[in-house]
Amino acid sequence: QVQLVESGGGLVQAGGSLRLSCAASGRTFSLYSMGWFRQAPGKERERVATITWNGGIDYADSVKGRFTISRENAKNTVYLQMNSLKPEDTAVYYCAAGARGIYNKWGQGTQVTVSS
Repeated sequence: QVQLVESGGGLVQAGGSLRLSCAASGRTFSLYSMGWFRQAPGKERERVATITWNGGIDYADSVKGRFTISRENAKNTVYLQMNSLKPEDTAVYYCAAGARGIYNKWGQGTQVTVSS
C-alpha cells in the first residue's frame, strides 16, 4: 500500500514560484499514475496535473504553461514546479496515486498561499 507525503507549500507573492514534492513509500511507485490536485476554500477539489507510469502528462487549462509535473522513479517522488503563481492558485494541494484515471490514494495535503 503506497503512502504519500507532500512538502514544499508555503506563502509566496504573485508572480513567484514554488516546487511541491510528493514522496511515496512502497516498491511499486513506478507502476502508478500520479497526480496533483487542489482544493480552494468553498470549492470542489480539482485536478491540476497528472503523469502516467510511462510519462504521459496532462494539465488543467488554468495551469498550462505555468506548472510542470515530473517524476523521479528512483526516488519514489513526483514534483510540481509552479511558476508565475497567481492569487487564484491559493489552495491545499494534494498528491494522489492511481491507475487508469482513478486516483484512490491521497496525501495529507500542503497549503499554497499566493498573495497579491
